[in-house]
This record gives sequence, C-alpha cells and structure tokens, in this order.
Amino acid sequence: MATTNVLEQPYINITNIIWSFDHATNQVNILLVKRDNAPYRNFWALPETFMRFQESADDAALRLVKEKIGMELSDSHTEQLATFTNKLRTPGSRALSLAYMTFLPDKPELKAGYGAADARWFAMGYTEQRYRFSNGNLSFETARDVSETTYYEQFATNQAHPDQHLAYDHEWILKIACDRIRNKLDYQPNILLVLGATFTLKDARLVYSPFLKTPVNEIDNSNFKKSHRKLFTDIGTTAAKRPGRPARLYKLAYIGA
Repeated sequence: MATTNVLEQPYINITNIIWSFDHATNQVNILLVKRDNAPYRNFWALPETFMRFQESADDAALRLVKEKIGMELSDSHTEQLATFTNKLRTPGSRALSLAYMTFLPDKPELKAGYGAADARWFAMGYTEQRYRFSNGNLSFETARDVSETTYYEQFATNQAHPDQHLAYDHEWILKIACDRIRNKLDYQPNILLVLGATFTLKDARLVYSPFLKTPVNEIDNSNFKKSHRKLFTDIGTTAAKRPGRPARLYKLAYIGA
C-alpha cells in the first residue's frame, strides 16, 4: 500500500507578472518567456524563480526582475498578488506559487535567460469575456470567468497545446492579476507606474483602457480628471514639442514626495 509523507515540503515558486508600456504603440505589455525545460517545455509562461532560503518573497520578486532584464527597482514598483496552492496546478512535485506584479518604468529590450528559449513582450488587448496578450501570430487569453474550483477541475484538459495555452495555471494567475488591477484603478492605480514618474491624462487613459475593456476615446478626459483628482498631483506642463497648449503632467499622489 502506497503511503504519503505528510512532512514532504512543497517547492515555493515566485511568479512575477511584469508589466510595461510601449510608448510607440500606446499599449500595455507583459513579459512572457518560452520554457526550455520540462515540464511544459516550449510553452510560454510568466517568469518564475525559486525562493532562496535566505531571502524574503519580496526580495525574490525583485531579484527575478534583475536577473531577467537587468533592472534594479525599489519595492514601490512591486506588489504581492496572491498565493496559489491548488494541488492540481503542477504535475509531479507539489509547488506553491507566491505571485507578484512588477511595474517597470520603461520597456527594455529582452533576451532569453537561463531556462528560457525566448522572451518577448506581449501587448494587452481584450475580448468581451477575457483579456488577451499578443505578439505577432502568438496570442494567449486569460482564464474564463469561472470559480477557482471549476478552473482547476478543467485545468488538465486545457493544457495540451503550447501555442494555445500558457504553462501551468498561468492563465488563471494572469486573470487574477488583471482583475486586481481593474478593481484598484479608482483608488490605487499602481499600474500607472509603467508610465514612469510622471504622465499625462491621455497616457493614463491609454493604460486604463484595456483593463476597463473600453476604447480610450470613450473615457471622457474631463470626467477622468475629476474622478481621479485625489490620486493625481498636478506638477506642471510638458515641454512643448508641437503647436498648441502643452499637456499637464501628473504623478501618483500617494507614492513618495
């Protein structure tokens, strides 16, 4: 009769949803890596690392950013998302995921690191039911809007095709991340950190647009300014590079001085 060691320790992974903004295309992006190792070899995935014995989860999330893209950030650019512990989320050995979100102040060039065959930025879009992330012919969608129990019950049958699904339960993690950001847009929009230290209202509306699943031209600028006046601090105007009135610059009022 097979026995289970109740003291067996699960692995602890740090999964990092790394966000950026492409000013050339005016699109929010996430970083995905193509796995070069089993399990899920050749599947695209969110960046991950094991948490080391001597470091905190917060430190591991920032280390992952430094190792993957060579950028050192303060902890104000990262936030813990959730812990994912479902026993079905990984094949074989049990692994827990402490998921973080990191907001890069610019969009650096990428190169695949250890354990990855490729690394690319995927631009954010949306359908009526889901969020979508695309790069060329590659396109991945977040999990359907179902309960966590239902998602994991159907999980095994959804993971057969590397060109259609992300590795592990990363479609679910990405859904939770997008929902978290959307739910915080009106009181703690940390996603705007992808615009850098300052931003215009137009830039902010461009970031809000895919999370709200609303075209940017349908987000009224005057109403947007009024509803967010407690969150944004007006710091002056942009340097005029074209005819017309220069745009006002803002920063997040609740971050730093």
